[in-house]
Amino acid sequence: MFKRFRLAPALLLLVPLLAMPVDAFQQGGCGDGQCRTCHQLSKKDAATLLSVEEKRIINLKTAEVPGLWQVDVRQRKNVIPVFIDFSKQYLISGSIIKIADKKDITREQFVNLNLVNVSQIPLHDALVVGNPIAKTKIIVFDDPQCPYCAKLQEEMKRVVDHRPDIAFFIKMFPLKSHSEAYTRAKAIVCANSMTMLEKSLAGKPLDAPACETDQIEKNMNLANRIGIRSTPTLVFPDGRVIPGYKPWETIIRLLEITYPERKKDT
Repeated sequence: MFKRFRLAPALLLLVPLLAMPVDAFQQGGCGDGQCRTCHQLSKKDAATLLSVEEKRIINLKTAEVPGLWQVDVRQRKNVIPVFIDFSKQYLISGSIIKIADKKDITREQFVNLNLVNVSQIPLHDALVVGNPIAKTKIIVFDDPQCPYCAKLQEEMKRVVDHRPDIAFFIKMFPLKSHSEAYTRAKAIVCANSMTMLEKSLAGKPLDAPACETDQIEKNMNLANRIGIRSTPTLVFPDGRVIPGYKPWETIIRLLEITYPERKKDT
């Protein structure tokens, strides 16, 4: 999910537009001992340094790492965290790892910035693997001709077998690259049939859609709005968007990273 922020080659070595004196970085030169109180960066300054429009600077704050600002920049569908040092001469656009616990600060910030609001994803058209009233609901955007969706279908069943407190809600999201996916998705939604979905994933023919519905277009528009472009894609209860096939153990582990209290007692 995380993509490196792309900048023009000239920005790899930033020219200081508002450089501060070297002695401003010496210990005791600032009120909090970390130079945060005597260094300022505005959204306009950040936009100038990054050569982007100011409206693309979504947020700006001092970073967890001393001596850096975190600048959250919109890039297409996502918001990307990048870091500028207090001298305004250096840009950090890769992973920052905290030595003590090996936490990837950059990835964590990226995920937090790009959470989707799961309450805005309607589930009335979804097919369900597991108990519909399960405590934990994971939403899956699925294409009925996607081979990796077929593999994920079996992994979802394994998750539910091991964890009946988890259920999957599958929304049809046909990709344009699959010639029959739209018609098959429409037929599956009309019949509200998991059997038909599994037949389609197995490559078997389906009957024509038994109704007229605009639900598939609504699903495609929704996916576009929240930045989903591939299948399968999982949306976790906290809003994390995780694209691609995942084994059942990985799905449970990804869930428990955010909800450790949801680990199954054995």
